Amino acid sequence: MNKNLEQVLTTIKENDHFLVTSHINPDGDAIGAMAAMGYILQSLQKDFVLFNESGLPQRLAWLKLPAPITQELPETDPQWLIVLDSGDSSRPGEKIKDLIGRVKTINIDHHLGNPGFGLINWVEPQSSSVGEMVARLAQKLDIPLQGALAEAIFLSIASDTGGFSFGNTTPEVLELTAHLIRQGLDYAQINAQMQKQWSLNKVKLHGHVLKNAELHLNGQIGLITITQEILKKTETTIEDCEGLVNYIRNIKSVKVAISLREDEPDKIKFSLRSYGNVNVQQMASSLGGGGHRNASGGTLEMSLTQAKEKILDIVRRYLRGKD
Repeated sequence: MNKNLEQVLTTIKENDHFLVTSHINPDGDAIGAMAAMGYILQSLQKDFVLFNESGLPQRLAWLKLPAPITQELPETDPQWLIVLDSGDSSRPGEKIKDLIGRVKTINIDHHLGNPGFGLINWVEPQSSSVGEMVARLAQKLDIPLQGALAEAIFLSIASDTGGFSFGNTTPEVLELTAHLIRQGLDYAQINAQMQKQWSLNKVKLHGHVLKNAELHLNGQIGLITITQEILKKTETTIEDCEGLVNYIRNIKSVKVAISLREDEPDKIKFSLRSYGNVNVQQMASSLGGGGHRNASGGTLEMSLTQAKEKILDIVRRYLRGKD
């Protein structure tokens, strides 16, 4: 058995009072993994709290949870902190930063370049999702992958594999998904829940952003920008921007897709996407971000114009070096 997995198993079995968290602005893997971990702790009759600084995204409000996801830390520190799907210690946000420093921490993640910020670090970049890792944890504990636990795991896997279309769709994750279905998972219903979450305003936002998409370097780079002005005009939020960058990635000539989102006047969230051997994780790392080979991102403390120039320069140099 993996030594780090064994440490996680022992710690969960022999201790109590856990706080489970994931990165801010959580995606399907972050929320699915949190819910799945909560169900495991519930099965073991452990005391636990689910926390996320950004809360539960509205688009995922349909997911059954073992406990509410709170946005406020409990008054008493937990004995153990479990941090999921966070490439470094800053990803869970400001509220929990001090807690990571003073409470024993289990770091469970699948991002390249994770520095191992926990007392226990179970990091597997080859895993499709943290949800897949948590599923293995449940299996080692003889907890059946059924019901709401299975739905949470499927949400994680389907989210981070792009509906089983990305290169991280391994034989192992397909076999795990088949097992979930054999155990009674209604994947068609869960897929419908995942996909039918759009509002008309979100459609208008996507239309506005895509209308102003740009191509650079002879069509090898696709770029979209999302300003605060556009969000206000369409009465949408950053949650409605989920998946926008993937439209640009699907342009035939594009090797790297870039999304720049203005969260504040001098705070730009960037997302990079690619296919195959084009490693956007290397590009994101040079900008202080991180992630996966074909999906990475980060935040830049500068204006939108400056961020655009900086990222385009880095991506151009990378792609020209590959010619």
